[in-house]
Amino acid sequence: MDRTHAWIMVALLFLFMLINFADRAVLGLAAVPIMQDLGLSHTEFGLIATSFFTLFSVGGVIGGFLVNRVATKWVLAALAVIWSLCQLPMMLSISVAALVANRVALGFGEGPAYPVALHAAYKWFPSERRAVPTSLIAIGALAGNGIAAPVIVAIVAAWSWHAAFGLLGLFGLIWCIVWLLMAREGPLVPNNVNAGDPAARLSYRQLFRYRTAIGVQVVGFCAYWLLTLAVVWLPVFLTQAFGYTPVQTGWIMMLVSLGQIVLLPGVSILSDGLKRRGITSRLACGSVACASTLTAGLIVILLARSEGSVPIIACTMIAFSLCNVMFVLGPVLIAEVTPAEQRGAALGVTNAITTLAGPLAPVVTGVVVDIGAHPAEGIRTALLIAGGLAILGALAGFLIIDPEADRARNQPDSRGEVQPALPLA
Repeated sequence: MDRTHAWIMVALLFLFMLINFADRAVLGLAAVPIMQDLGLSHTEFGLIATSFFTLFSVGGVIGGFLVNRVATKWVLAALAVIWSLCQLPMMLSISVAALVANRVALGFGEGPAYPVALHAAYKWFPSERRAVPTSLIAIGALAGNGIAAPVIVAIVAAWSWHAAFGLLGLFGLIWCIVWLLMAREGPLVPNNVNAGDPAARLSYRQLFRYRTAIGVQVVGFCAYWLLTLAVVWLPVFLTQAFGYTPVQTGWIMMLVSLGQIVLLPGVSILSDGLKRRGITSRLACGSVACASTLTAGLIVILLARSEGSVPIIACTMIAFSLCNVMFVLGPVLIAEVTPAEQRGAALGVTNAITTLAGPLAPVVTGVVVDIGAHPAEGIRTALLIAGGLAILGALAGFLIIDPEADRARNQPDSRGEVQPALPLA
């Protein structure tokens, strides 16, 4: 029964993240009509998109520490209610100021979503079996950005962008009701996991000096830059730089999600399988995640130079699928070096740091596009910047991430004291 309910929880968390990212992606999918209705430039729209991240990291940190003490069932329900209440007013005519305030509030409510959802799932799965459920929950986020894209675009075309926001708010409330009826905490709670563990608790200063924490944050920041472009700017890129219609763009976004649906579980099964065969987590998780980010950066650079429909679609699908591998294997790495009673906070803080790319990527991209001789040229330049950043971050991650070394430092010495993390080699 516990095993069955564990996968029921994963299914609910999949839907939770689907709604989460659909709420976030609707702004980008409706970017052109919103810019037309409100008379916005690319830079102004980039600033509005960036406002979503004003309190995003703050919300992530607060949510992470909160679930160390409060059941995830209630925290996740509260988050879904916040999103829904943010979306429903968008059915009315609004000003630019109201749109900005709405995105700030939505960002605060969505900041803790992914780390809290993973913390809830990790109460049902041991370390060597976490990559697959993590990938399925991550796919929910990616489905919200891609598979829901044609539906959102169709709603915008048939009715208005206001209607798309309102329907997403309604879906959020429905999910909340189902969640409250079916959800419960998993059996792998901190008291069970850490019983007899001499390193049951670390100082957060020590924890975030670990090589693995720093490496995941560096690579995650660079990968999140790409993910933010996919959520906020990719629909605009495809229409204004590569000449696709809004409907075609929606289908291309769906292809990206389908690529992720195939890729992420496959990579997760590979990673879990390697660990069960005795391969170190540094290789099974860290190197796989960094290699995926490196490849994504190279392909984004290729995309910036591509012409012709097939190369553009192939590069878009592969690059924006691979960049998400870090968000599946990164949390697994953080959980490996973190005591379970501190896991919620560690995941929340790490997510807050990696998502600092969120406020930067949209506005930097908007400025680059506006100062270009032509929007299409500016878009290609923005892709070159994003690809180069991903490559640099991945190379740093190969050198830094090492969960086995971090766990070795977390062992008591001859006096029974835990030694502090050593500086990076």
